[in-house]
Amino acid sequence: MINKTWVSNLFDVAVRAFADLVTVHVAMLFALMCIALKLKAVPVQSLSTNIASLRSYYLTVFLPLSVLFPCACAISGLYTRAWRGTAMPLRLRRAAITAALSVLGLVIISMVVYPSDALPPYSAVAVFSILVLVATPGVRWLKYRAFESERAHRQEPPTPETILVVGGAGYIGSILSRKLLDRGYRVRVLDSLVYGASPIEEIVRHPRFKFLEGDCRNIRDVVRAMAGVRSVVHLAAIVGDPACDRDQKTAREINYAATRMMIEIAKGEGVKRFVFASSCSVYGASDELMSEESGVRPVSLYAETKVDSEKELLTAMGDGFHPTILRFSTIFGLSPRPRFDLVVNLLTAKAMKDGVVTIFNGEQWRPFLHVGDAAESIIRVLEAPPEVVGGQTYNVGDDRLNHTLSELARRILDIFPNTRVEYVHNSDRRNYRVSFRKIKEELGFFCSKTLEDGIKELKVAFDNGLIADYHLPLYSNAKFLQQYGSPLQQSEVGAQVMAALSQRAEVPELVKAFSAEAGD
Repeated sequence: MINKTWVSNLFDVAVRAFADLVTVHVAMLFALMCIALKLKAVPVQSLSTNIASLRSYYLTVFLPLSVLFPCACAISGLYTRAWRGTAMPLRLRRAAITAALSVLGLVIISMVVYPSDALPPYSAVAVFSILVLVATPGVRWLKYRAFESERAHRQEPPTPETILVVGGAGYIGSILSRKLLDRGYRVRVLDSLVYGASPIEEIVRHPRFKFLEGDCRNIRDVVRAMAGVRSVVHLAAIVGDPACDRDQKTAREINYAATRMMIEIAKGEGVKRFVFASSCSVYGASDELMSEESGVRPVSLYAETKVDSEKELLTAMGDGFHPTILRFSTIFGLSPRPRFDLVVNLLTAKAMKDGVVTIFNGEQWRPFLHVGDAAESIIRVLEAPPEVVGGQTYNVGDDRLNHTLSELARRILDIFPNTRVEYVHNSDRRNYRVSFRKIKEELGFFCSKTLEDGIKELKVAFDNGLIADYHLPLYSNAKFLQQYGSPLQQSEVGAQVMAALSQRAEVPELVKAFSAEAGD
């Protein structure tokens, strides 16, 4: 039986390839016409000969070689549905690059294979090249303006989508919630407020913001939060190696078991998108440049829980459920919920307040990512076609922000020149450089903030008195949990469910029952 979707896709590709072929032929005919008009001033006999030569070039040389252009577009991915889901500027740039390479290939093959007297004047080649470089991306831009953009304007403004942010009062979540509201979304936050409510105080009365206090380990809280939602961002976690090592049982529950439970409930509720915050620390210790295809070698409990959760999400994909995994780099920068257990933030605070910083294993590499850019990457995924990002894993960061810890120290010294730097070696084996080519090419994502930007904004926050004492436990996950204890599981049933899911047991019938009830 013929697959109708396959036939439809093949027809779509054929139409696009034909349009590109027509474009280059029109460009070449126009270039040859310009040359022919210029030749009118020559004697009639010479004119007739030159016109015949141009006609011969078009029919015997250009016509067979013109297939290079649609072939190049196909190889570069311009005809794929996934590529059409990327940002328009990135699509236009790739179209222009593909056109330039095709013209170069045409010129080289023509010069090698055909005699020089069979080729047109250089002026015709120049005119043709300019026309193709303008027309190839230009046609795509005109189509976008004439059809996609116009269609979007004709539609009635839709009811704003509701995005559920689990952990929306945290370091990343408090920024993400604000950015989503600024873009017109409705935002629902589920958070247990372990670190307090102050990060979301200024938005809690926003008409499109709804806060639900609850535990991501509690079935009823999660079902209530996911009711009627089609997009979920899962940021809730015990974050960082020291915080996880302090209470490994709670870390496994929140970072892994709760994720398993949320997957089941999300599928029952009909959630379409599920964005999961993972970490580049899953790569462990390596001297290689790590891509999404590289093997994971976690060297900490925190990284292990992320790897285990990633596997559960990818296994669960299907039936309209599209999970996306974002492996964040080492995050830095100011947030409504400040943190000073992150290396850039901590060293900046020490440089400003203490005048001395200690660099452990300065030759080790880390990829860095501003907290605001982390939030932007989540939005980029939420706004991409689900068939493009579903089941995908993306390293989130920028190649320009791969730095050794010694380079980080130099950036800090540029802003705090009177700081003393002490270099020390310890047993921390984490060392990794990461490639961010995939998220850049597929989603057009790049970082807008540098290390210097993050260091300077923290300096301004200290200067303005926004942070009184960076030593306070509130600003460190491990210190806070050590002083006030791990967040308790209030539900006895929830505790039993978490115990089962933490051991990789089958999803308990209770969770399945709640999920089925949510789906009804």
